[in-house]
Amino acid sequence: MDFKLSDELIEMKKTIRDFIDNTVDPIADQIEREDKIPDHIYKMSKEMGLFGLSIPEEYGGLGIGMVGKCGIYEEIGRTSNGYTTVIGAHTGIGSVGIVEMGTEEQKRKYLPGMASGDLLGAFALTEPSAGSNAVALKTKAVRKGDKYIINGSKHYITNAPTADVFTVMAVTDSSKGAKGITSFIIEKDFPGLVIGKKEEKMGLRGSHSSEVFFEDCEVPVENVLGVEGLGYINALKILANGRAGLAARNLGSSQKLLELSVKYAHERIQFDKPIFDQQIIQHYLAEMALDVETLRSLTYRVAWMVDEGMNVIKEAAMAKLQGSEIFNRVADKAVQIHGGIGYIREYPIERYYRDARITKIYEGTSEIQKNIIAAQLHKDYMKKNPTVVTG
Repeated sequence: MDFKLSDELIEMKKTIRDFIDNTVDPIADQIEREDKIPDHIYKMSKEMGLFGLSIPEEYGGLGIGMVGKCGIYEEIGRTSNGYTTVIGAHTGIGSVGIVEMGTEEQKRKYLPGMASGDLLGAFALTEPSAGSNAVALKTKAVRKGDKYIINGSKHYITNAPTADVFTVMAVTDSSKGAKGITSFIIEKDFPGLVIGKKEEKMGLRGSHSSEVFFEDCEVPVENVLGVEGLGYINALKILANGRAGLAARNLGSSQKLLELSVKYAHERIQFDKPIFDQQIIQHYLAEMALDVETLRSLTYRVAWMVDEGMNVIKEAAMAKLQGSEIFNRVADKAVQIHGGIGYIREYPIERYYRDARITKIYEGTSEIQKNIIAAQLHKDYMKKNPTVVTG
């Protein structure tokens, strides 16, 4: 396994680190207060190609592999998770489906605008009755001539209030269960698509989510993504592909929290000496460092597997699970090390603590990741022991 980045990517990583640490992070508190990412940050992000991380060069993107993309995600994870989520949702689940499963016509129509950041992507799977149980979709798509008519709703859709292009899952044949779900590319201006109210969330300020309603929404037949009936499989592939990226973003946040905690432990004086001299603080920091390095190894291994074209269903679930659990553990220890300051909104620790919590829920809960891992273990076992009878 080779996780080494090219010289070009190493330089890009340095440029993005400088942008994140010196341009985005100094206004992270402003993003938090105003719940808005300033226009100049969007403009600079577009100029650096951050919206085109997942898109091949022939369509205007950067055309980098998953290892390289994780290297970039790790850098953008060092700041406001609201900003990180806008970029991550667009370059991950918001565009990967079109890149991997789109027709040539679909790619040429949508990807150049998505690569430049002029078209923002979103992924619409979750419904009020279909969260962890994604097969229980109620949104229906009925073909009428050269169009599908879609009715239903989605909720908690990241980027929805400002998205231009949605990857949407809907039921085309309710008698077939998971095999009756189809994925569609839906533009924001298609008749019948209605964006609901913006959700007020615990964290991820600057990243906006909302309900999406389909009221006799008209979608051209040519906007079916992939093959009719393979939407559920498409959704699993899109989510699995994005999980290494999410782990990398969590890695960046965890690394930043570790750095802030080491710095504070050396500066904070109690009992006439830095709190770093207290063994319990040293143990907290050692545990945080161990978690960070463990996550780094797993994340880049999974990213390498993706680049090698290997099946990563189990390993991607592990990376997503470990990434969210570690981010939450590291954030909790960071609050404890910082004490009262860690609980005050004037300082970034409290923000990271709130932002960390959603990572155990979105793009598949921690419990669902464990189910996926166990299911793959069972599948692998049965392949080796086909005569075993199970209940």
